[in-house]
Amino acid sequence: MAQFLSRFPVPETIDHLPDDLKERILSVQEKAGFVPNVFLMLAHRPLEARAFFDYHDALMERESDTLTPSEKEMIVVATSSRNQCLYCVVAHGAILRIYSKNPLVADQVAINHKTADISERERVMLDFALYISQDVGELNDDWEQKLQSVGFSQDDIWDIGSITGFFGLSNRLVSLTNTPPNPEFYLMGRIPKEQ
Repeated sequence: MAQFLSRFPVPETIDHLPDDLKERILSVQEKAGFVPNVFLMLAHRPLEARAFFDYHDALMERESDTLTPSEKEMIVVATSSRNQCLYCVVAHGAILRIYSKNPLVADQVAINHKTADISERERVMLDFALYISQDVGELNDDWEQKLQSVGFSQDDIWDIGSITGFFGLSNRLVSLTNTPPNPEFYLMGRIPKEQ
């Protein structure tokens, strides 16, 4: 672990972590082929890392009424870009490219979702997510009507708000620690995998 991962101490190896965190990290490594730097950065405080990952999974892996995995990742990319979080834009941009099967969408959403090649539903969703992350964020009758008019349920609206809030926390922690994205994320979903 010679690469700079955090302004705070990170474990020399994962062997010293609690078994459940070690298993989680090894599972991700097996699936992705590498350990995302954020896992090692968060291992600085195992109890908080465990809570962070549990909440992440509760939001991002839970099946929503109509909100798709791709739309969830769009929320992360758009709000992380506005929060100037390189790690989350790069890492979740990779996941968005994979889920959407579109190598261009993550960059378009990160720069300006209003001109991105996305649906009106997705544009309204991102307008709302940015309102939550950058403004008062109060759900009022106008926003609720606007979101429901493009097909979002009340539970979906909760999910949009929760994902936005959670990744605001993530953005700030990554910025605090100065944790860089793994180089592997940059190419994921841009070029087809070799068969």
